[in-house]
Amino acid sequence: MDLETFRGHFPSLAQDAHLCTCSEGALSDRVIAAMDAFMTSWRRHGAPWTAWMDEVEGARRAFARLIHADPDEVSVLSCASEGAYQIASTLPLDGRRRTLVTNDLEFPSIAHVWLAQSDARGARVRCLPAAEGLVTGDAYEAAIDDTTALVSVPLASYANGLRLPVARIAAAAHARGARVFVDAYQAAGVLPVDVRALDCDYLVAGALKYLLGAPGIAFLYVRGDRAGAHRPALTGWFGRTNPYAFEPRRLDYAPGARRFDTGTPAIPAAFAARAGLELVGELDPDATWRHVQALAERLQTGLLALGATLYSPRDAALRGPQVTVRTDRPDALAAFLTERRVLASPRGQAVRLSLHAYNNDADVDRAIDAVAGFARRAPLLGTAAGA
Repeated sequence: MDLETFRGHFPSLAQDAHLCTCSEGALSDRVIAAMDAFMTSWRRHGAPWTAWMDEVEGARRAFARLIHADPDEVSVLSCASEGAYQIASTLPLDGRRRTLVTNDLEFPSIAHVWLAQSDARGARVRCLPAAEGLVTGDAYEAAIDDTTALVSVPLASYANGLRLPVARIAAAAHARGARVFVDAYQAAGVLPVDVRALDCDYLVAGALKYLLGAPGIAFLYVRGDRAGAHRPALTGWFGRTNPYAFEPRRLDYAPGARRFDTGTPAIPAAFAARAGLELVGELDPDATWRHVQALAERLQTGLLALGATLYSPRDAALRGPQVTVRTDRPDALAAFLTERRVLASPRGQAVRLSLHAYNNDADVDRAIDAVAGFARRAPLLGTAAGA
């Protein structure tokens, strides 16, 4: 699908410059139709669970295709936090190998799961500091040692879009006997993701952002040779070999990543997720990423010309699908942009402007003009230099 045709699937883009995909993707006509189909099936058939579970499996398969995995390596869960917990709680944190390595740009919901293992299981969390919005591969390599059980690294940071050298970090971790967990929530859907090339053990992403679905569903990849070593304590009937056996006294575990499934999936979210994933799947991933990179460069250039202070990396090799403005007035700036139908996402002392295949040069120029309008009324007052 060409990019202009893709953009045409999003009705709101006729009036909005949707630059808040890092928070929630734009609503497509495909997802609207999928949600209508769910409501219609419920109204007409009452409880069509076979058809509904087909949607869950369709979403599982679509996510597996996107990341170059097998469907049996993918678990369907409610959120990324649940995915992180499923891995953390089943790690053999015994003997010397008790260290979990993470960083200050990790999404807190993931980082909190690692921290909770300190109280619950005696883990030691080693959190790498961010210097001017950067955490480097060198810092990770220096932090990984023979006590490391798990290395957690976002593919792109929620905070400022920083892309980390995941494959390099994974190689360093595996050389010391540690496993690697990747949060791809802020990348999958625009940045090509190949779990074989990344050589990660685990990867999590949810549907509501760049995968263009709705809240309530996430996917956990577990490398095929890793799954069998885990017997998760958080489980449910969909984590069984045969969920429909209804045997309350027998606890078996499904083969592959399905053993991490828990209770009844969020069916409406599965309808939306499958529609969003299949729409994204019609794009050329490399062409999408080139397009997003070009938009980010245009946006960065325009914002720097206004004197804005950036929190996102200026180096395109380090920058993900967002450009982030540092400001003492993030809520005021975001509200000003929203009044002008430029949708952005404030976080901390910054406003994130994120990009997808459906964005174009006009969206970027509109955002630059809107930020310029805000700056004419009140200084942006950036508080930290960009990388």
